[in-house]
Amino acid sequence: MRSVLERMARAGHAPLHTRSPQDARAAYQAGADVLEVPKATLARVEDLQISARDGHALPARLYAASTDARLPVLLYTHGGGFTIGNIATHDILCRELARLAGCMVVSLDYRLAPEHRFPTASHDAWDALQWLASHAESLGADPARLAVGGDSAGGTLAAVNAILARDAGLPLALQLLIYPGCAAHQDTPSHTTFARGLVLEEPAITWFFGNYVRSREERDDWRFAPLNAPDVEGVAPAWVGLAECDPLVDEGIEYADKLRLAGVPVDLEIYRGVTHEFIKMGRAIPEARQAHADAARALRRAFSLE
Repeated sequence: MRSVLERMARAGHAPLHTRSPQDARAAYQAGADVLEVPKATLARVEDLQISARDGHALPARLYAASTDARLPVLLYTHGGGFTIGNIATHDILCRELARLAGCMVVSLDYRLAPEHRFPTASHDAWDALQWLASHAESLGADPARLAVGGDSAGGTLAAVNAILARDAGLPLALQLLIYPGCAAHQDTPSHTTFARGLVLEEPAITWFFGNYVRSREERDDWRFAPLNAPDVEGVAPAWVGLAECDPLVDEGIEYADKLRLAGVPVDLEIYRGVTHEFIKMGRAIPEARQAHADAARALRRAFSLE
């Protein structure tokens, strides 16, 4: 991990938070695959369109390692602080999850801030989950075996989807949360301890969230900060994968505790000595490959594939 950080520092790229959102997206995409594992070839990779509540066509991509019928399906929402990231930046990760778990993965291109502010991303994610539940059979998926997952801001969206699904009576097998954002305000000790020099820095977090939420009321809304949800009893079981050296680690632990206190089964893994974004560094960091395997195992168990 230290070697990766040193190489990033030597590269001398301008920090994302100093760029325009459009430039930051291009820069993030340009570097997205540099440290990834090799790109898996899968039996099915198909581009889809999902209709949002306002009629907007949301791009999505379906991944499956086989053409078997009635595969269980994971809706994946990418990270990027609600501002950057897309299907392409998380293509290899979604391929790995589909390959290792033996399930279908549908990756969603939800709309990004600042062009589309809170709660657009949450609306898009929920609309996509409802669409997936109703169209699963036509995709060759099993509507009775659905899961949600995501990393960072995408983990936030997955956690919110799990609550909305419970409220709507839509059963989910699992919520797969990779270093999710859970808190309204960046005030836990880990936000201070890991504020600088470890991939996700404090100025970037402030910039990302400033693009997405415009007021204290929006920050305190549980659809931005799942820790503020009044009740999480009865939501889907959770697999929570956190990075030890990450500003978000404390709030991830707090959310896992919140779920456990509500009687929700939680499998919590904290990967030692790694930073935010490590899940996409499998070429350089063994812990990333371990996290891929652990997440896939959680999906297989939740989907009764083992």
